[in-house]
Amino acid sequence: MSQNKFSKIGIVGTGVIGASWAAYYLSRGFDVSATDPAPGAEENLRNLTRSFWEPLGRFGLAKGASLDRLTFDADLGKALAGVEFVQENGPERLDIKRQLLADVSAAIGDDAIIATSSSGILISDIQDAAKNPGRVVLGHPFNPPHLIPLVEVVGGKLTTAETIEQTLAFYTAIGKKPIHIKREIKGHIANRLQAALWREAFYLVDQGVASVSDIDTAIAHGPGLRWALLGPFMNLHLSGGAGGIGHVIDHLGPPIESWWRDLGDLSFTPAVRAEAVSGIEEELKARSLDAMTRARDDVLIQLLSLKSATPTLP
Repeated sequence: MSQNKFSKIGIVGTGVIGASWAAYYLSRGFDVSATDPAPGAEENLRNLTRSFWEPLGRFGLAKGASLDRLTFDADLGKALAGVEFVQENGPERLDIKRQLLADVSAAIGDDAIIATSSSGILISDIQDAAKNPGRVVLGHPFNPPHLIPLVEVVGGKLTTAETIEQTLAFYTAIGKKPIHIKREIKGHIANRLQAALWREAFYLVDQGVASVSDIDTAIAHGPGLRWALLGPFMNLHLSGGAGGIGHVIDHLGPPIESWWRDLGDLSFTPAVRAEAVSGIEEELKARSLDAMTRARDDVLIQLLSLKSATPTLP
């Protein structure tokens, strides 16, 4: 399937994630029709898409890409008339997701695909609310979707194989890096990996092992640099020399297992929350959050450009 199979994209929910998706689809040359019942939603959407346009332009805009191809209607049925692919970004609540899928599927053709950006809700728990459950699939992005290429794709019990195949092909055609999650699992893949790191980071602060700032430094100036280029398995393989990942497991397996057994387990108690908030406030004392966000996005764009020009990296 080529990108050209779809020409009009529907965006349901126009908060930060929905607006980021909208800007990306516009930059790829699509007509985008958005809807959100919140007061001031259209103004907020247009302000956000304008703010995302400059960094998207640095990647290169597709032929015909224009902010003028964005339309908005608070009436969901009117907004989704004629759309062929829907990116749904509603609140992370089961009852709201089910109602949204029912309403969205009633407003579109049976062949249209509904991709939800849900961070943790399982597709099988919501897709039967749609009139076309076989065309409902997860299309989970990473913030901000207009810059980060990863999209996690997974089907529920009723999702057809054709829908998954078309969704993967579509995201690939528009420049995303989709992965197919073969089995539904809470939090999907990348969020689970992040959660494992976060748990130990909070634990180390709580145990007085290191400060919030030092832990951020440890990742940002250590393994995080490698992780930005290669995943955990490939990085481990490269560290094993000629013997690769097998050599690492043979020689470092026992100590790694001992570290696993020693990892902490904790909950977000008021004390844990206070430590994290205080640590971040201390880290930001000499920095502007807005300036740091802009700098992050600027370096991210440069990194993505370098990665795309280096075919030897996966």
